[in-house]
Amino acid sequence: METPLGPRLIGETEKSLNAVLRRLLAGTDLSEPQWVTLRLSGLLDGTVDAAGLADAARDRAQFTGADDHVAALTARGLLDEGVLTDAGRELLDRMQARITEATRPVWEGLPEDDVAATTRVLNQVAARARALLTEL
Repeated sequence: METPLGPRLIGETEKSLNAVLRRLLAGTDLSEPQWVTLRLSGLLDGTVDAAGLADAARDRAQFTGADDHVAALTARGLLDEGVLTDAGRELLDRMQARITEATRPVWEGLPEDDVAATTRVLNQVAARARALLTEL
């Protein structure tokens, strides 16, 4: 029996992928929120400072303690004013390659049209959920 699209399916998917991520992060001393914050820094590519990175983590990932995650990554020498250091870039690149390789079986073989439609739908769901949060 397939789970219909909705909070349950999205939640189950997120929990499964987060469990995979936690196993892959083992040995890095990074928590999942710290990893996401590090990735955000890479995506934002120096366009924000530490406060802007924390704001992005709060907005995109709904993290409490985002300032603490940025501070912890800075203390480890992975960020400087919200921007990746060389060590941060090396760790990010290494872990992204590892995650991509490990999760390849999850994504490969999915029809391109289905992936495109799912991407559109999930981006709409995420935007609507963020909008709802501002109303609650």
